[in-house]
Amino acid sequence: MADLMKWFDTRRSPMDMLERLFEGDTSASGIRVEESVEGNTLVVRAEVPGVDPDKDVSVSIVDGSLEIKAERHEKSEQKDKNSYRSEFRYGSFVRRVALPEGVKQDDITASYKNGVLEVRTPVPTKTEQQPAKKIEISRD
Repeated sequence: MADLMKWFDTRRSPMDMLERLFEGDTSASGIRVEESVEGNTLVVRAEVPGVDPDKDVSVSIVDGSLEIKAERHEKSEQKDKNSYRSEFRYGSFVRRVALPEGVKQDDITASYKNGVLEVRTPVPTKTEQQPAKKIEISRD
C-alpha cells in the first residue's frame, strides 16, 4: 500500500503524477534508443535529455558494441510564502548497441541536439564469401 501511495502524493501536480506513472522503472534501467540504417549508414539515436553532453555523456566502442553512458543531475525547488519544496533526481545510465562486424572506431561520429544524441557509422560492405570447396585428404 505504501508503494501505491507514493504515486498519489497530493503535493505533486497531476501532470507530475502522470509523468511518474508512465516513466516507471524504464528510465532507471537504461537509455531509450532508436536504430535505423539510412543508405549505408547505421544511425543510433538515444534520448538523453537534461544532460550536458560535454561533461555528462561518453560514447565508446566496447567488445564490438557501441556503449553510451550518461549521468543526470536534476534539481528543482519551489518556494511559496508558507512552504518550501525541493526535489532532485540523479543517476547513471548505460546502453549498449551491437555494431555490425567490421565497423572502425575512427569512422564513428556523434552529435547532440535537443536532448537527442545521434551516433553515425558507415556499415561495412560484406565481403563476398567463396563457395564451399571440398578439400581432398591425402594419404601418406
